[in-house]
Amino acid sequence: MADRFFPNEMPETSLAVAAHETTTAQDSLTKLLSLPYTAVSDTLKNSALALKQTVVNETWGVSGKRVQDYTLYTGALGTAYLLFKAYQVTKNDNELKLCCDIVKACDSASRDSGCVTFICGRAGVCALGAVLAKHAGDERLLDLYLTKFKEIKLPSDLPNELLYGRVGFLWACSFLNKHIGKDTISTAQMRAVVDEIIKAGRRLANRGRCPLMYEWHGKKYWGAAHGLAGIMHVLMDMELKPDQVEDVKGTLRYMIKNRFPSGNYPSSEGSESDRLVHWCHGAPGVTLTLAKAAEVFGEKEFLQAAVDAGEVVWKRGLLKRVGICHGISGNTYVFLSLYRLTGNVEYLYRAKAFACFLYDRAQKLIAEGKMHGGDRPYSLFEGIGGMTHLFLDMIEPSEARFPAYEL
Repeated sequence: MADRFFPNEMPETSLAVAAHETTTAQDSLTKLLSLPYTAVSDTLKNSALALKQTVVNETWGVSGKRVQDYTLYTGALGTAYLLFKAYQVTKNDNELKLCCDIVKACDSASRDSGCVTFICGRAGVCALGAVLAKHAGDERLLDLYLTKFKEIKLPSDLPNELLYGRVGFLWACSFLNKHIGKDTISTAQMRAVVDEIIKAGRRLANRGRCPLMYEWHGKKYWGAAHGLAGIMHVLMDMELKPDQVEDVKGTLRYMIKNRFPSGNYPSSEGSESDRLVHWCHGAPGVTLTLAKAAEVFGEKEFLQAAVDAGEVVWKRGLLKRVGICHGISGNTYVFLSLYRLTGNVEYLYRAKAFACFLYDRAQKLIAEGKMHGGDRPYSLFEGIGGMTHLFLDMIEPSEARFPAYEL
């Protein structure tokens, strides 16, 4: 199991860093950890802006501005999403213009796509395009993208998970309502989709111990990408009926009750393999969902479960992968989320520690073949695109959000 992650030898708390400083010779990582947060965030910002240019060159420039993979997950839309984040930091209009150009190419490439979600489908292209048009002050383009979004039809055989299913479409609706304005996508339209999701979950659960259950490719997944954690996360942003709220709470309680003795979470129903500590499968994605539940429902059991799952990420989350889906970059967002929820500065220290590990060692470890840089090494979800987004998010940690998951 330990071959999946690097041992976390960093001090557990910021107080321990101060003690560590006086008793040991300092390597470059320890020196970074001992710096004030503002100094670290400035260092990460400078690194991010340089890395961002590399990502753009490799994903947009090299392709001759032709898009084959348009998705946010591994394709050009992920580069656009990263540029939007950079624009929010720098306020550089050139970032916004380039972002709009990339989304326009993604719009053409995705026109005949049957995928309807934010992360892997047409909804992401239209939703991000609309938000960018609003920032650019282009009303005509905003209306065009919103019209295209509203023309998306959900197939009847659509699964329910985040990457390819109904909740992935609902997340795009919430993204629009947050960035464009309330009721940009009507509650009635979203409710119809919510009711389908709840109905499907109850049907598969069939009065089992868990109120809601879902399948993707024949497996009852628990994680954020394809399973219960992701579905519950999105449902908590919806206007739910009282019985639907109870189903969501009951499903989360079922997951907490049936976690592994280690505190980690199974990747799927009945799995006894306690190996994966990723956003997509295991404690990291579940932590983000439990933190959301603590915020939405205000119940201590969800807060405690989120804190417990966060400990798993600290112990086993320095993965030998760089990305946000199944890598250190994504796992860092767990501590940013817990910091936002609790206000406890030790979570900010832990986020700083993981980000500093990446800054200090990731590119060297990738070059040495000791860390996987992703099958698409510049992409948002698998590669250094995600690390770059994280570094930009570290500038204002209270505003940080896991891309395309936390609103």
